[in-house]
Amino acid sequence: MNKIGIITVSDKGSRGERVDESGPTIRAMVKPLGEVTDYMIVPDDLDLLKEAMIDMADIKKLNLILTTGGTGFSSRDNTPEATLAVVYKQTPGLTEAMRAESLKKTNRAMLSRAVAGIRNNTLIINLPGSVKAVRECLAVLMPALPHGLETLAGRGGECGSAE
Repeated sequence: MNKIGIITVSDKGSRGERVDESGPTIRAMVKPLGEVTDYMIVPDDLDLLKEAMIDMADIKKLNLILTTGGTGFSSRDNTPEATLAVVYKQTPGLTEAMRAESLKKTNRAMLSRAVAGIRNNTLIINLPGSVKAVRECLAVLMPALPHGLETLAGRGGECGSAE
């Protein structure tokens, strides 16, 4: 059973000025992968976001952390930088797949700065902030995530042997 964390990155959400809709959407979509054991809304603050990811990965030993929000061009969008600061290995194929699929729907997908990577045995993936984009991007990732998480946890086999 995978333990999953969700971090919604939003200044307004962290102050209670906006209802988080993306976090609950992620929770519903990842049920087949495991249990969401940690969920938080944090402001667009680089240090707070790094601390949250490190806590979920190193202390709580979650298998998967999904962030939503903070991947755009705004001066307060810090999610990719926080993620890159805490991961040891990047996993660009995940975000490449999300962008490729999203580009079929909108040319604004090329503006996403989302990244993904591995910290110890935890996979961290940045998702967009909008509910629609979260649904589209997670739909692309869901078929591959079970195998990736099994492999990361030492429970899976080689990628080539699945075919």
